[in-house]
This record gives sequence, structure tokens and C-alpha cells, in this order.
Amino acid sequence: MANKQPNVPLLQMSGIEKSFPGVRALSGVSLKLHKGEVLALMGENGAGKSTLIKTLGGAHQPDAGTICIDGQPVKLSSPTAAIQAGIGVIYQEFNLIPALTAWENIFLGREKSGVFVARKEERRKAAELFRSLGVDIPLDVPCRQLSVAQQQLVEIAKALSQDVNILVMDEPSAALVPQEVEKLFAIIRDLQKRGIGIVYISHRLDEIFEIANTITVLRDGKYVGDAPATEMTRQKMIEMMVGRSIENEFPKQATQRGDVRLSVDGLSRGTSARNVSFDVRRGEVLGLTGLMGAGRTETARLIFGADKLEAGTISLDGKTLNIRSPQDAIKAGICLLTEDRKTQGLVLCRSVRENFGLPNLKELSTAGIVNKPKEREAFGRYVDSLSIRIPFQEQLAKNLSGGNQQKVVLAKWLQQNAEVLIFDEPTRGIDVGAKHEIYQLINQLAANGKAIIMISSELPEVIGMSDRILVMHEGRVTGEITDMSSVTQEQIMELAIG
Repeated sequence: MANKQPNVPLLQMSGIEKSFPGVRALSGVSLKLHKGEVLALMGENGAGKSTLIKTLGGAHQPDAGTICIDGQPVKLSSPTAAIQAGIGVIYQEFNLIPALTAWENIFLGREKSGVFVARKEERRKAAELFRSLGVDIPLDVPCRQLSVAQQQLVEIAKALSQDVNILVMDEPSAALVPQEVEKLFAIIRDLQKRGIGIVYISHRLDEIFEIANTITVLRDGKYVGDAPATEMTRQKMIEMMVGRSIENEFPKQATQRGDVRLSVDGLSRGTSARNVSFDVRRGEVLGLTGLMGAGRTETARLIFGADKLEAGTISLDGKTLNIRSPQDAIKAGICLLTEDRKTQGLVLCRSVRENFGLPNLKELSTAGIVNKPKEREAFGRYVDSLSIRIPFQEQLAKNLSGGNQQKVVLAKWLQQNAEVLIFDEPTRGIDVGAKHEIYQLINQLAANGKAIIMISSELPEVIGMSDRILVMHEGRVTGEITDMSSVTQEQIMELAIG
């Protein structure tokens, strides 16, 4: 579907309206995308980005408004209709069958049944697609064995196999390390050269200015404005997204650091953690960073008792602990906010009240029966103090924004009166306004004397919010940075690559 009129946008959405029961998700939203352009679609959680791309992808039908491709109105009545119109959508939650191989996922639903040669041909075409992207993906292993970055590439190849002219990418870099992001950007630039228009959604503000040509901002379901990326400043974009000025994106507050609270010595488990040792003091935020597979999360799981130690000791306030399970860690006052809050931190199909109560059942029960009024009262205090935005406590956890989900996880651990809190990627997939609130909460916890370990792949975040930084590579601590006044991303990366 060639765009033969250079002045006509490849895609134009005008006056899009969409309402759900009790919620007006989109109110007169418009955007334009040109051939070979990367348009960054920005906004906080709840701004309407997901509803807009689901409308473009045929998953939602607009209540009003028009969608034109190459100047011609189209009706995208289903995802199939969208694909036929040349639109591919790669959602943040991948749409892959874990048990199938890369090439089987690419051609799933479009197989030529009963013909062995056709399957061989599909495998060959998949190999060609990956070669055209300049990547080497194992063709015959189940997708569940591929890395997140590799699964991302399978999704891209699947879209390209359907001859898309418009590609929507929702948080494509959220789980990628810097080298993987650079590879993704190289592929995006190649797709631009082919004339494919790309709608790019991300909460990582730094990368927007690196990859986008145009920035369009939504807020509260409404179009706020757009501008060429070269004419947009970071501060201006943040103000458009949140509706107010955030003077300091990383509002680190100085705290009085006290005695050592947590001490780990020689933690080891296979190649994922090799003789890891460090201390964390009262009131300290220790940043722990490194590339994917460096051993950051694995170290956190060992401290929390989720994985079994092969060697090493863990001490709290000078007393050696015998942590054999998460229950032992929680009882000792150590809590972990997991990297993946949706699968490991929350039961999404249950209410936020029930999620809060799960690790606190003993305290909130009478004679083995949950005291719901007591549970509601206890949770209500955190709803207020953490500014958790929910219409009522029976709201399902899956219906909350990422920032509010993170606050619910934090609330259940604060009820445990945890003294050591491990935040694993605390702001992944969270918008800039919610990030700022999470940072303020970290400040508050540190000021109250808690010892905090913050694991993050986002180097500006690590630099901006840490009192001290440890860098890991291949299961080992390769460096410690104590002078936060002069630390650079380049310095951290040198340690991260060993």
C-alpha cells in the first residue's frame, strides 16, 4: 500500500472518541503519522495511549471519529481487518505461544495445512526475515526459552511477515538492557528507510529524543499537543504529560545514614551469584545495577530466600540469619518488591484489599477467619499515606495502573514493618508522574531509617536516587561508586561490561 501523495499522511486519526462504562477513555484524540516517521506517543498511565492503539489495531471500535490510511477512510472492525489494512501492533505483553518455535509463532494461523514442504518454506521465510533484520534467532527452540529481546524480535518479524506499513510498538524497550535497546533502534531505523511508519510508546524519556521524529502527548484521554522532537525539551514534555511542572525529576533527599542494617558475605549460587558481598546502612539507598544477566535479581532472590544459597551468610543488625524461604526473610524484616509485579507481586484477579492482606493474614485474622473490617482499616491508612488511586478497595489489581500496582505491593510490605526493602526495577513501565511519587516514597522510607536496595537498569535513575552504587557483571560485584557528585553513565557501563 504505497503512499503516493507526499503531503497526505500515511495514517491520520481524527476526533477519536471512546467510552467504557463510567469512563471516557478518549475525547476527540487526533494524530498524524507519515511514511518513514517514528511518532512517539507519550502520556501517563491512564492517558488513553493503550485505548488509542487498541482502536488502531481493531481491538476496540471508536464511538466517533475517523481513521484514514493514505487519505482513504478505513473501518478497522477487527484485528484481522487492521492487519489487512497494513497495521501491525506489538503490545507490551507479547502475543506469542510459549511452546511454539519462533517460526511457528510467525506463521501461526496462516499455515498451509497438511503440506510438509509448506512448513519447510515457512521456516525458510522466517530465517530470511531475521536475516533482513540483521539478527540471529534460534528457529527451532520454544519461544519460552528465548530472551525478552529475542521474543521482541519474533514479534517484529511476525508483523513484517504480514507486509505492514504501520507498526505500533508499545513499551518495546521496557525489559531491554542498553545494548539490546541500541539493536532495537538500529532495526527501527532500517524499517524507517523501508518507508514503514512507526508509533512508539515508552516511559523512558531519554530514548524518545534519540529515536523519535515527532512527539504527540495525551493527557486524561485528550490530545494535548505535538511537536518535532528537535523542538521539544524534556521539561516541556513532562509538563505536557502530567499537567504540572516537575522541577527535579530525581528528587533525592539527603538522609542521616546510621549503622549497618543488612550485611551479605560471600553469597554464591552457580554462575548467577559468585561471592557477592556488601553492606547496607540505616537510611541508605544502595543502587544495584548491571546488564541483563549480571546477577542483580538473582542476588535479591537469595537474600529473600526465594532461591537456595550454596554459600555465604546474611546478617541483620549484626545477627546472622538462617533464611531458607521468603517466609523466613519476611519474619526477619526483609521484603522484596519483585521485578515483575504482575506475575510475582500481585494476584491480578483478586481485589487490592485481598492482595494487601495476603502476607498479613495472621495479623488481620481472628480465629483463622480474616477480619475484613480490620483489613480494610489497615489498608485504608496506606491508600491515604501512599496516595493509591482506587475507586474502592474491591477494585481488581489487574485494573490498576502500573504505579498504583507498585504502591499496593509496597503497602503490603510496609504493614509487615520491614526494615530492609529490596526494590527490583521499581519504576519499570511506570509513567513519569508515578515515578516521581515512587522516588518520594523511597526518600520517606530512607528518612525513617529503612535500609533500601534499589535494583535498576535505568542509569539516570540509579545515579539520581542512590547514595552509593554497586555494579555487577556475570554474577560478581565489579565495582563500587561512592562519589555520587561526579559519577557518569559511562563509568557505570565500563564496570557493567567487566
